[in-house]
Amino acid sequence: MAKHDFRYFFHEGLSNMFSHGFMSFAAIGITVACLLIMGTFTLVAVNANELLRTLEQENEILAYVDESYSETEAKALKRTLEAIPNVASATFISKEEAMESFTEQYPDEALFQDLDPEILRDRFAIKVVDLQQQSATVEKVKAVEGIAKVNAYEEIAGGFITVRNVATVVCVALIAILFVVSVFIISNTIKLTTFDRREEIAIMRMVGATNGFIRWPFVYEGFLFGLIGAAVAFLLQWGLYGAVAKGVANNDTLQLIQIIPFTEMWLPVAGTFAAAGVVIGVGGSLSAIRKFLQV
Repeated sequence: MAKHDFRYFFHEGLSNMFSHGFMSFAAIGITVACLLIMGTFTLVAVNANELLRTLEQENEILAYVDESYSETEAKALKRTLEAIPNVASATFISKEEAMESFTEQYPDEALFQDLDPEILRDRFAIKVVDLQQQSATVEKVKAVEGIAKVNAYEEIAGGFITVRNVATVVCVALIAILFVVSVFIISNTIKLTTFDRREEIAIMRMVGATNGFIRWPFVYEGFLFGLIGAAVAFLLQWGLYGAVAKGVANNDTLQLIQIIPFTEMWLPVAGTFAAAGVVIGVGGSLSAIRKFLQV
């Protein structure tokens, strides 16, 4: 494409935007709304996945050491446990430490304050790498000589996995549906502006203009719609996300929910918005102009 063609097509695309003021505003507004909805669902899913990942990391397997083992012998099991595949860490907890934690958990129960630590067992708090392999890991921990009992809370682990998988599927499905709807809406919006120029397009075809020559101004118009819409949507998303994050941080009942700072995600969010906006705008333009280029 020649340099002057690029300037001509870009100028025509820009002129088309300003010559159809209300329709252009509607096209950009629809793009902003669609991107904002998709972005909100995506950011909610990202934060939910991060929260679930944190909960997974906090999930522990408790492996109780045989009572006949001394504390030194019990500590020696640490290397064996950490050598098991899928074990991320194995933290030794002595009887005394377990009793201290127990009494701190129930400070108002006088009967629990004077218990002898010897009634408890030394234990290991084990964290796994992949929660889906926890069952197999538990069996291998049970097989370690010196381990008398294992508590794994596999129902909780299964719940984490189920919630994560459902959240991922729902998020992907919603984003896919919204993306298709966005392209359809922007296509029909641009089609209305194209309809106003159908006679101009017909004249250009009669004088021998190629489909490409007719199509490119609309492509640039859609490109500008998408880019401007993406920029506006990004700024609105940033403000909305910040307001929600601040509200969660100031709410005492939601203190357990950790919101990822937008400053850690702004670059991929901006890139995704720009790419999605351009694809929606250009895709909608190509879909709109196709009908008028058919002989």
